[in-house]
Amino acid sequence: MNLLRSLFVSFLKTRHTLRHFRRLMILDSLSGPGITRGVPEDLARELMQASADDAAGVLVRLHSHDGGLAQSEVDLIAERVGPNEVEHEKPLRWWQHLWHCYRNPFNLLLTVLAAISYFTDDDKGAIVIGLMVVLSTLIRFVQEGRSSRAAERLKEMVSNTATVIRRDLATDVVQVAQRYFELPLPVRVPTRIEVPIRDLVPGELVVLSAGDMIPADCRVLQAKDLFVSQAAMTGESLPVEKFPEHRGAASHNPLEMNNLLFMGTNVVSGSATAVVVTTGNRTYFGVLATRVTATDRTPTSFETGVNSVSWLLIRFALVMVPVVLLINGFTKDDWTEAFLFALSVAVGLTPEMLPMIVTSTLAKGAVILSRKKVIVKRLDAIQNFGAMNVLCTDKTGTLTQDKIFLERHTDVFGQDSDDVLKYAYLNSYYQTGLKNLLDRAVLDRAGLKAELKLAQDYQKVDEIPFDFERRRMSVVVSEKSHHHELICKGAVEEILTTCTQVQVDGQVLALDAAMLERVRSVTSELNEQGLRVVAVAMKEVPPDKSTYAIADEAELTLVGYIAFLDPPKESTAPALRALAEHGVTVKVLTGDNELVTAKICREVGLPLERVVLGQQLDALDDAALSALVERYNVFAKLTPLNKERIVRALRANGHVVGFMGDGINDAPALRAADIGISVDSAVDIAKEAADIILLEKSLMVLEEGVLEGRKTFSNMLKYIRMTASSNFGNVFSVLIASAFLPFLPMLPLQLLVQNLLYDISQIAIPFDNVDEELIRMPLKWNPADIGRFMVFFGPTSSVFDIVTFCLMWYVFKANTVQDQALFQSGWFIVGLITQTLIVHMIRTPKLPFIQSRAAWPLTAMTLFIMALGVFLPMGPLAGSFKLVPLPLLYFPFMVAIVLAYMLLTQAMKKFYVRWFGWQ
Repeated sequence: MNLLRSLFVSFLKTRHTLRHFRRLMILDSLSGPGITRGVPEDLARELMQASADDAAGVLVRLHSHDGGLAQSEVDLIAERVGPNEVEHEKPLRWWQHLWHCYRNPFNLLLTVLAAISYFTDDDKGAIVIGLMVVLSTLIRFVQEGRSSRAAERLKEMVSNTATVIRRDLATDVVQVAQRYFELPLPVRVPTRIEVPIRDLVPGELVVLSAGDMIPADCRVLQAKDLFVSQAAMTGESLPVEKFPEHRGAASHNPLEMNNLLFMGTNVVSGSATAVVVTTGNRTYFGVLATRVTATDRTPTSFETGVNSVSWLLIRFALVMVPVVLLINGFTKDDWTEAFLFALSVAVGLTPEMLPMIVTSTLAKGAVILSRKKVIVKRLDAIQNFGAMNVLCTDKTGTLTQDKIFLERHTDVFGQDSDDVLKYAYLNSYYQTGLKNLLDRAVLDRAGLKAELKLAQDYQKVDEIPFDFERRRMSVVVSEKSHHHELICKGAVEEILTTCTQVQVDGQVLALDAAMLERVRSVTSELNEQGLRVVAVAMKEVPPDKSTYAIADEAELTLVGYIAFLDPPKESTAPALRALAEHGVTVKVLTGDNELVTAKICREVGLPLERVVLGQQLDALDDAALSALVERYNVFAKLTPLNKERIVRALRANGHVVGFMGDGINDAPALRAADIGISVDSAVDIAKEAADIILLEKSLMVLEEGVLEGRKTFSNMLKYIRMTASSNFGNVFSVLIASAFLPFLPMLPLQLLVQNLLYDISQIAIPFDNVDEELIRMPLKWNPADIGRFMVFFGPTSSVFDIVTFCLMWYVFKANTVQDQALFQSGWFIVGLITQTLIVHMIRTPKLPFIQSRAAWPLTAMTLFIMALGVFLPMGPLAGSFKLVPLPLLYFPFMVAIVLAYMLLTQAMKKFYVRWFGWQ
């Protein structure tokens, strides 16, 4: 015996050696392919294997034990797999954000022009141009910074600890000693401890109960009445029951396996022990998060549109400026002056206020939307709101209330029955177990408790609790002490096995084969309507005992069914009609089943030709998918990547696509869309992928956002059209004047000042009114239309510039180099007034000032700049700009020229609208 004890002591002393050996074995086992692969296919195989293994097999595969892992094992595995953390999108540093706000073609071009102006001693021009760049960049930087900080504050804090089962390796040694040496030493049992979620590793045993968030992808080992809400992952509105073994239909989709749990979902009721299969970025959630954060956004329609328009105008400038330089250089023989004038023309051709106008317009839109409980993370998203013509949306919580309601209570033949509701209410009210969502929906029936007079007429006698073998539960109540009523509620098929008769209109009928077939027909019809059906049965028994058991659930009478649904919001149908009236097609993309989805879509009036399933999409190539997404509007049982693929297909078809979702399964599609829309209660990954966050999950808010986006876009188009056409007309006029005049038609400084004043007059454009007709349908960037508009209206202003040239040359004799200041002053005023007025002419297809009036800030700014333009040549500052006062006779001519210009522009506008339309 002493020899045995000595051997045991020596064995204990080798514990460090054994641990080192075990360390090598663990690291060797973890070096296999299953730990390091991160693509969805490999993850699916790993999870499916965990689902297929029995409890003992999955523990062996994960190198775990029924008593959990020891701390030393956890440390070794953590070294290999890292912390249980999901990758999040890192916010840009302030200087990176500032660079993103600055970098666009116009800002870069203006910076080059400012630098050239500075090095050619044109300090005033350099300051003016530089100021425009700084203002546009800072406005965007400040507004987007505010929105990002507001979005960060909305991130929800989630549970940061999990309960795990841990053991000590010394316990194994003790057990070995007991088994082989028959030593009566005490055995320490595994302990439950709280650990940070980030410290979990594969093989860990976690203990779950109601309210817990699933901390990793897990396989269920033991479960009791375990119901898990997977809405954030799959879109299913109802909780899903989980078991130690898979009990559903065969599937290749891990999300459909009812013995797997997924990170980010949560336990609604029941309890379980599960083993961690994957952690961190290797979880289903982690793969989606990595896909979202690692993938650069594809350019949105706004970015593509702005860049295309920018390069259109820049290419035009690159052609015209050298022509102006050469003509003036050869005709005036002063190349320095010709270069400065060409530089001024380049500045004039460049819509230098475009970045500032766009940014301030978007910022104003963001402020308006914030008052409507909408936080704009990226200003560009406002314009995409206006351009959006397809909105893809999740079903749960968007179209529906995200809450289970009792939809129907019917008798055996499907007719409404208050008796069934009464029995269901008594069952739910008197059960003492944890009430699930269906029980709460029954108990939410206001006034029923008082109507039944529970306190006076009923008293609970006993209950037979729910279990997943029977899938039903019963309560026994005493009604006025006359008799006992056993009321049973549960799954239809399970209830039918306990029934021998049915009750219809007060009559009791036998449950024979014909009746059973009719009952199943009624319940199938309810299921096809997307309802979750629960059967209710009862029987009256004498009041001669107080304890009941499962055996008493026999020879029951089926009284009817209660059916549940997550119903649509009252605002959904009107919002869908409003979006349709404004040219936005709504498509439903959900992970929920097709029956529930079809019913909800029918109730809200969404066109429903066919429900396309995710498995059907997997079999299609991109060409077939592109055709399919155009034809159908409802897609169900989708995986996250199905949703993303649909969004990309729609965008490839030329649509501007918005996507609204709040779940883990929505993040890839949110990222892929032109505009991603989420809500403040969404999971963090969804909010990070979104461009806009709603504080109220409602389609009515979206409709308001769409209209605000269109107003913003329409106001931006006003400036772009005005600038393009006016600048084209000016250059056309400059070319004509340069070819025939012995002097410059306007000095470089005068051209810059005129351009600056005209740009200042447009600062109020973001506050302008927009005709209702212009925002009825989606607005899109169309560089070809802008180019056509520029060529169509530009020469119109040139006609009156030439009239002004003739007026100054022939009437006022400003036809020599000595009198060039008079000539330049006359064109300075006419050019500025016509440029300033053009916005009122082209801001609407209607008759300006009468049928459609500009907002007062724009009108006031126009009048101010016009007055200032007249004051400069006539006032004391004329000499500073090399201008001279004009004779009074000039002004009647000027008024006549301006009025004639307005009339001709209106006539040309009618012709343009008739032939090309107006956006």
